[in-house]
Amino acid sequence: MRGLLQCMMRQVDKVEAFKYSQSTKDCLHAKYNTRTCATVVGDHEWGHLQMDATSLYLLMLAQMTASGLHIIHSLDEVNFIQNLVFYIEAAYKTADFGIWERGDKTNQGITELNASSIGMAKAALEALDELDLFGAKGGPQSVIRVLSDEVQHCQSILHSMLPRASTSKEVDASVLSVISYPAFAVEDSELVEITKQEIITKLQGRYGCCRFLRDGYRTPKEDPSRLYYEPAELKLFENIECEWPLFWAYLIIDGIFSGNMEQVQEYREALEGILIKGKSGVRLVPELYSVPPDKVDEEYRNPHTVDRIPMGKLPLMWGQSLYILGCLMAEGFLAPGEIDPLNRRFATVPKPDVVVQVCILAETEQIKAILRKEDIDVETVEDVYPIRVQPARILSHIYARLGRNKQMCLTGRPYRHMGVLGTSKLYDIRKNIFTFTPQFIDQQQFYLALDNKMIVEMLRTDLSYLCSRWRMTGRPTIVFPISRTMLDETGSSLHPTVLSTLRKLQDGYLSGARIQTGKLSEFLTTSCRTHLSFMDPGPEADSCDEVAQYLDHLLQRTVPQSNLPPTAQRGGLSRFRAAVHTTRDLMSLASKAKDLHVQNVGMYVPSKVFQTSQQSVKLLSSPHQYDVDCKSHAPYAEVNLPHDEDGNVDCKALVDQLRICPTLQEQADILYMLHILKGPEWHTGLDSEPGPTVKELLAELYVRVGDTRQWALIRYISGILKKKVEALDEACTDLLSHQKHLTVGLPPEPREKTISAPIPYEELVRLIDEASEKNLSVSILTQEIMVYLAMYMRTQPALFAEMFRIRIGLIIQVMATELALSLHCSAGEATENLMNLSPSDMKSLLYHILSGKEFGVERSVRSVDSSLTTAVSICEVEAVGATKPERAGIVRLKSEIKQQLDKHRQSLTGSKSLSLQSRNTDLKSSLSAGPSELLGKGSFSRMLEDQGNKDSRQGQWQRRRRLDGALNRVPVGFYQKVWKVLQKCHGLSVEGFVLPSSTTKEMTPGEMKFAVHVESVLNRVPQPEYRQLLVEAILVLTMLVDMEVHTIGGIIAVEKILHTANDLFYEEQKALGADDHMLERDPTTGICSLLYDSAPSGRFGTMTYLSKSVAMYVYDFLPTDGCSMQ
Repeated sequence: MRGLLQCMMRQVDKVEAFKYSQSTKDCLHAKYNTRTCATVVGDHEWGHLQMDATSLYLLMLAQMTASGLHIIHSLDEVNFIQNLVFYIEAAYKTADFGIWERGDKTNQGITELNASSIGMAKAALEALDELDLFGAKGGPQSVIRVLSDEVQHCQSILHSMLPRASTSKEVDASVLSVISYPAFAVEDSELVEITKQEIITKLQGRYGCCRFLRDGYRTPKEDPSRLYYEPAELKLFENIECEWPLFWAYLIIDGIFSGNMEQVQEYREALEGILIKGKSGVRLVPELYSVPPDKVDEEYRNPHTVDRIPMGKLPLMWGQSLYILGCLMAEGFLAPGEIDPLNRRFATVPKPDVVVQVCILAETEQIKAILRKEDIDVETVEDVYPIRVQPARILSHIYARLGRNKQMCLTGRPYRHMGVLGTSKLYDIRKNIFTFTPQFIDQQQFYLALDNKMIVEMLRTDLSYLCSRWRMTGRPTIVFPISRTMLDETGSSLHPTVLSTLRKLQDGYLSGARIQTGKLSEFLTTSCRTHLSFMDPGPEADSCDEVAQYLDHLLQRTVPQSNLPPTAQRGGLSRFRAAVHTTRDLMSLASKAKDLHVQNVGMYVPSKVFQTSQQSVKLLSSPHQYDVDCKSHAPYAEVNLPHDEDGNVDCKALVDQLRICPTLQEQADILYMLHILKGPEWHTGLDSEPGPTVKELLAELYVRVGDTRQWALIRYISGILKKKVEALDEACTDLLSHQKHLTVGLPPEPREKTISAPIPYEELVRLIDEASEKNLSVSILTQEIMVYLAMYMRTQPALFAEMFRIRIGLIIQVMATELALSLHCSAGEATENLMNLSPSDMKSLLYHILSGKEFGVERSVRSVDSSLTTAVSICEVEAVGATKPERAGIVRLKSEIKQQLDKHRQSLTGSKSLSLQSRNTDLKSSLSAGPSELLGKGSFSRMLEDQGNKDSRQGQWQRRRRLDGALNRVPVGFYQKVWKVLQKCHGLSVEGFVLPSSTTKEMTPGEMKFAVHVESVLNRVPQPEYRQLLVEAILVLTMLVDMEVHTIGGIIAVEKILHTANDLFYEEQKALGADDHMLERDPTTGICSLLYDSAPSGRFGTMTYLSKSVAMYVYDFLPTDGCSMQ
C-alpha cells in the first residue's frame, strides 16, 4: 500500500490537472515499476484511466486503516488522499477504460461509463468519509471529508445502469465486485439479485464465467498481431469467449457474506474440478480456459460442450488470492467482520425512516410580523445568532479550500454547487456554528427563483430526496428563509402557495416526507454536525483568500474577538477589541460578498446601514413607468428606429424614446437594439453624463419586470443579459450520466445538435445558441427545460423508460402544439402563451407530456398596475368517466377556453381576476401552419378547426403518436426485435438511411449502443407522428421473425410498407364513402391524416393495413403452406 502511494504521489501534477479536466491525458497511470515506482509506458500507450483501480486502492486503505493498520504517515499524504477523493468523486460522469483496460468492447480506445468503476468509487467515497487516516493517534487535521451528494450521484447512476454494465456491454461479470465483496455498493437487494442472475444466466460456462458477451481476448479467432477489433469481427467471438475461473471465487465469497451455504458448496466443488496442481501440490487458479483451435466449429454448433484448455497466467494472482480468501472464510478461519471492519456488507439492510427538520426564518422583522398574523411563529436571521446563516455558495467556496497543499501544488476541491445533503448539516467553522440555505434559494441569478410555486416545488423535491437518500448520523436540517419576493403583490401578506406549504410543514408531512418544524436552537442537539477543521486559522496568513477574509469580516462584525495572529504576542487589554459597526466596514463586507457572487447580501448581512446605502440606477422619468402592456408583444416587436443624417440608427434618439415609451416591453426592445448596436457597456447618457450603461439599465428592467411576473419578458431580458442558468451544465451531465443523449435545436440535422458527452458551461450555451439559430426565446427555453428534465430524472427516473435520446427542440414544439390545440389559437399565439407560462407551469406542462397524463389549460385575466394582462396556467384534469385506463403517451386535453369578457366590463372591474374553464371539447385538430418562432411552416399539417362538441376522443391517437414520436418512446423490447429482423434481411431503409444487417455482427440485442444506433436512424424523420407509424411498421415486421422464415428479403424499405398501407386505407375508406376532406393527406409525408388518428387495433386500425402491406411486400419469402392472410 505504501509502495502504490509513492507511485501515485510522484504523479501529483496529474491528480491536480485531472480534477478539472477529467481527461484521459491527465489521469494516473494504471501500472508502475515495482522496484523504482516509475511509470512503465507512455500516457497514450495504455488505457490508463481506470476509476475502479484508484477507487479500489482508497477502499482498501479505508478498510485497512479501520482494522488498526497504520499506512498514512504525514499530513502531506493526508492531503494527497483527500485530493484522490476529488479525483474519483466525479466517477459518475467520467467515461473510463474500465476494469478490463479496453473501454468499448471493440477495443479501439473508446472510453465509456462503466458500472464497475462507478460502484467502486461510491464504495470508496462512503468508506473514507469522516475517517481519520492516523487512526487512534489522529486529530481533526487527518480526517478525510467526502461530500455526501457526490456519493448519492454515484448511487443513482449505478442504479439506473444495472444490470447493464456499460453502453457496449449489456452484462459484465466484473460487476460482481460491485454488488458483493469488496464494494457492496448497491443498497437494493432485489437489484443485487437481478444483476447476479443476469451474469450467471448469460455468462456462466463449465469453467467459470466469460467477462462479457463477444469478448475476443485469447480466443482462437483473435488476431494477436493487432490490439483492436473490426466492428463486424465481434460476431466471430460469439459462443467461444474464454471462461475465467476467478468469478467463481467471487461467487464463493458472495455466498459466505449472504449466508447462502448451498452457493458456497456448489462453486467450491465446481472450482476444485478446474484448478491445476502446482509443483508443490498447491492448487493454482489459471487465468482462463479457451476453446482449442481445432474444436472451434464444434463449439459454435453446440456451445459449452467442448473440453477447454487453460491459458494465460498460472496462477492469476487476482483469482488465486480470492480463492484463498474464500477457502479461509468457508472453513471458519476468517470472519466476515475481519475483512470488512467498516461493515459495508450491511448495505442492503433497510434504513430507518428519516425525519427532516425544517427551520423557517424571516428575512426582516416586517415579514416576521406578517407570519405571526398567520399564527406562524418564526425567528429572523438576526434572532438566531450566534448561529450564522449563509447561502450555499459560501459553503462551496469553503469546500474549495479542502485539501490545499502549497508544497505539493494542490489547489483543493474544484468549485461546484452544493447539493441538498451538504446544506442540510450544521457546520462548526472557527468556533462558530454555521448553517446554509439550500442551493435553490441561492439561484437569484436565474429567473426560476422569481416564481414562488417553483421555489415550493424545489423545496418538495429536496425534502423527498433527503428522505430517500439521507444516510448520516443525526437528522437533516433545512433552513427555509422567507424573503420579500415570497409576499403577494400587495406586500402585506404571504403568497398563497408559500402559505399553504408552510401550513403543511407545520402539520408534519409534505411530499411523503416526515417533517419537524421548530427553532434552529432547538435542533442543535438532533442535527448532523460537522467540524470543518481545515478552515481553522493556521500559521500561514490568509491575506489573499477571499473566503477567509469574508468569514473574518463576518465574525468580527458582531462579536468582540481576539485580533491576534496565533504566533504574535501582545499583552494587556489591547488583545480584544469591540466590533466595528461603521458603514465602511459593512461596505467592505458587502463588496467581498459580491466578489463571491452572493446575491441578496442584505439577507445574510442584516443591517439597516447596508440596506439604505445601496444606489439604484434610475431608468426613466416617464409618468407611466410602471405600466404594463396589456397585450404582450411577441419577443421581437418592431421598433421604429430613428436615423441620423448619414442614414445610421440614431442611438441618442433611441435613448430619448426610452424616456417616454409607455411599456416595459418597448423599453426592453429599445435596450435590445442598443445592446446589439453599441454593446452592453455603452453609456447611455440618461439623466446625466456619462449615464448608466445599457447593461445596468437592462439589469434594472429585469428586476422591475420580475416584480410584475411577466414571464415572456423576463425570459427575453434574461436571454439578452445572458444570465447564467445556475445548474445547466450539472443538469446536462445528470441526463448524460443516466445514459440519455440530448439534442438541442429543432429537427432535422444539421440544425439539431446532439450532446453525447459532458461539456463545459460556456461551450454548452454556445451550442444551444447555435442550434436555436440566435432565437433568444428558444435558447433560454431550451436551457430551462434541460434543468426541469434533470429534476425529473432525479426524482422520477421511470418517466424516461425506453428513451435513449431526449430531443429538447421537439419537446418545445410539442408543448406549443398542445397549447395551440387546447386554446384553439394560432401558432404565433401558442408560442406567446408558452413563453408567458410561469416556470412552475412550464415544468408541469413538461411533466404531463412526459407522463401522458391529462391536463387542462386555464386562461385568467389579471390586473397589473391598472392594465389587464392574460395569463395561462396548467392544471390537472381528473379523468372523470374515463372509459379506458390512461395509457402512457396519451395526452387528452379536456378544456376549451371561452373568453366572454366585454372590454368595457373589463375596464370597470379593474383588478377582478377571472378564470374560465370548460370541458368536453373536441380534440380533432392540428396546429396552424402560421409562421412563428417555435412552429414553422409544415411543422404540423392542418389548420385548427372548430368541431363543436363532437366525440372528445377524436385526435387522440394522432396526439399520442406525436408525443411518443417526439419523446422517442418505443414499445418494450422493440430494439431486441429489430435486432432479430436485421438477422433475416440485408437491412432496413428509413427515408433513404439504411440500418445494415452487419450491425448485428458488432452489437448484441440488449446493448444500449445498438438501441442508440437504431434510434439515430429513426430520428432522421422530422415529423414525430410519421416516425411513430414507421415504428409500428417495423413492429409488424418483427412479428414475421418469430415464424420459420430464413430470410425476408434484401434491404426492406420501411416507408414503402407504410405508403402501401396508406394507399390500402385510402381506397377502402373511399369505397365506404369518405369524402376528400376526411381523407386529406399530410402535404409533407402524403399520409392520410385520418390514418394518423386511427387506433392500432380494430377493423380500420393501422395494424390491419400494415400487416396486409408487409405480407404483400415480403410475399415471395413467406412459406407457402398454411399461411393465410386474414
